[in-house]
Amino acid sequence: MGQRRKARESALQILYQLEFDETDAGEAQESFWRKRKAPVATKDYCRRLVDGISSHRDEIDEAIESISQHWRVARMALIDRNILRLAAYELLHAGSIAPAIVINEAIEIAKRYSGPEAATFVNGILDALRKKIQTGANPEREVKHARKDRREGKNESRRRAQKD
Repeated sequence: MGQRRKARESALQILYQLEFDETDAGEAQESFWRKRKAPVATKDYCRRLVDGISSHRDEIDEAIESISQHWRVARMALIDRNILRLAAYELLHAGSIAPAIVINEAIEIAKRYSGPEAATFVNGILDALRKKIQTGANPEREVKHARKDRREGKNESRRRAQKD
């Protein structure tokens, strides 16, 4: 297993912990790494993922929700939503990694930590996000519109308009 996979899996475990613990991301990471040994590169990449997801969480969640019709992030299984957050962060903010690698890593992690159905779900969401990014759609702009629409109660009408 590669160092980046170990970093992603560690980040997943930290994100999972943060679902139940009110501590800040920095404290959660320190606590996590006190009990484990890993190369500096693994810890650094894990830290970059957790910090990035923490600082862009609303944007990431809204990007996921804009693609996952009828599924709010809050209703997704804890592991699945955090796998999606990890990969969505890498797709949106870590342009140096090929999207196919990001998606494949997320699928493999989903198989290991969640199950085969989750792997299919994760693949579908991330592939749609990848297509949106590659076709030049601006996910950040769409996220801003989604926020405004949610506040104004217009989410469903926008989705219906996009289907037509």
